[in-house]
Amino acid sequence: MTNKLADWLVEIDIPRLQAAMEQGRATSVEIVSGYLARISAYDPLLRSILELNPDALEIAEALDRERRERGSRGMLHGIPIVLKDNIDTHDRMHTSAGSLALADSIAPADAFLAVRLREAGAVLLGKANMTEWANYMSSSMWAGYSSRGGLTLNPYGPGKLFVGGSSSGSAAAVAANLCAASIGTETSGSIISPASWNRLVGIKPTLGLVSRSGIIPITRSQDTAGPMARTVTDAAIVLGALTGADARDPTTLEHPERAYRDYTPFLRADGLRGARIGIPRYYCRELDAVRLSVFEAAIDALRREGAVIIDPVSLPSEASEWDWHVLRYEFKWGINDYLSRLDPAVPVRTLRDVIAFNAAHADRALKYGQDVMEYAETSTSGTLTEPEYIDSLRRSREMARSRGIDHALAEHRLDALLFLGDEGGSDLAARAGYPSVTVPGGYADTDALASEGYPTRGPQGITFVGAAYSEPTLLRLAYGFEQATRHRAPPSL
Repeated sequence: MTNKLADWLVEIDIPRLQAAMEQGRATSVEIVSGYLARISAYDPLLRSILELNPDALEIAEALDRERRERGSRGMLHGIPIVLKDNIDTHDRMHTSAGSLALADSIAPADAFLAVRLREAGAVLLGKANMTEWANYMSSSMWAGYSSRGGLTLNPYGPGKLFVGGSSSGSAAAVAANLCAASIGTETSGSIISPASWNRLVGIKPTLGLVSRSGIIPITRSQDTAGPMARTVTDAAIVLGALTGADARDPTTLEHPERAYRDYTPFLRADGLRGARIGIPRYYCRELDAVRLSVFEAAIDALRREGAVIIDPVSLPSEASEWDWHVLRYEFKWGINDYLSRLDPAVPVRTLRDVIAFNAAHADRALKYGQDVMEYAETSTSGTLTEPEYIDSLRRSREMARSRGIDHALAEHRLDALLFLGDEGGSDLAARAGYPSVTVPGGYADTDALASEGYPTRGPQGITFVGAAYSEPTLLRLAYGFEQATRHRAPPSL
């Protein structure tokens, strides 16, 4: 890799990559080759990429030829994208959720979102490492670890800074400029958290905006996929490519009219002017002084750009006791359903099989144990008929929606709520099925520890949370904040 190409790829955005290809200054083959060289140079330390697509260069070459002969498909034509390893691709890559049990599994079909990306002309560059089984395996597993890929490290401080989970590899790869953008998945914080800790933009879409078919699940009530990128513009471009109605995911059929194929028209530099943004102070109570100062500086920036800040706002459910029964019940049902559709050669067909496989390969597969999986297997029927599950799902949605986000937005006529990173807001939005957008918000230079024991030093995201299908509004606010503050900066590798 020449220094010139290496320097050119660092922090380059999708519009500039596209312009270079349109003007004949670069090809998709050269761009893919450049990212492959960066991965070879830097990823042995970071372990963000689990495996590369052996056909990436061939695909790029075909897309270059198509551009010359018929023109560009759009903004993602020839652009290298990395997918989290729980997203199915029917090619020569595996889909394993980071597990040894599925290390040789080739998905029977592309996930719907993979189809969408291919149709848009994206080059699926590889699969990203992740917290194994999306962190629904062990109560002690460290974020970013998988038996198959090892521990993903934060490029801003490898081995010193928290990388966030479970879309850890998806975040680290984009932050280190190893790809143009990536796709992560979230059940509760798994896009917002790693995006925040890696100075990225992350979008957790409304449940039903992006199909979940072909994604290894945790819970059908909360799971969704979304883009991770270095700029709001890039994230908006990728989000538009992912949306669409999919018969294999009935949730996407509920409001197809509220999905857009292009979110970039909503990006305005003055997008904060007149916006009403609420500050739920309850969720700041455990922030150390340095992280709180980052949050306060973000609020000041919003005010300077013309936003109306309502501070504080309260949510009726904010001090309520929350349970996690929905994830436990839906995990067993979802995993059994997913595994049953795989090739018969795959050695596991049920959650019970996975647990047995791990036990038989404990020296490699059980560094952190599998107590979460075992509890889900033994304490649920896998039929989603238990009264405890039905009541928990109803209560969780009610507290997150009518007694949570919806209440605050309506009471104060708000466009969005504001949180620091994944502090409270990501779980609320996930339970409600509502969107979140995080954008780089500053850096906390402190060695203080949060109450859970996680380090709090490092990049911090500012997260906007809104009502269902409010992605256009949240992206407008995030873009306005990004343009006013410019907190994104590359790591020193």
